[in-house]
Amino acid sequence: MITLILLIFIIAVVAAFSAQNATPVAVSFLSWRFEASLALVIVLSLLAGIIAGMVLLSWVRLKQSLSQKRSSDTDRSNVSQTK
Repeated sequence: MITLILLIFIIAVVAAFSAQNATPVAVSFLSWRFEASLALVIVLSLLAGIIAGMVLLSWVRLKQSLSQKRSSDTDRSNVSQTK
């Protein structure tokens, strides 16, 4: 029940935000140029940031995982050589 109330609240806030920021703005990026509502531009920028953050976080975690695997493989080879 709390989840439903929270979801309805978030939808209401997004709807109010979109209604208040519906003015079209010109967006230029490299050679692209288009017009869209300010709310849409903000939401798309937020989504792009979230996706970029997730990709970066995944890359860092993969790098750490590979580093830990290499160090554990090195530890195993050192133990087997001393026996």
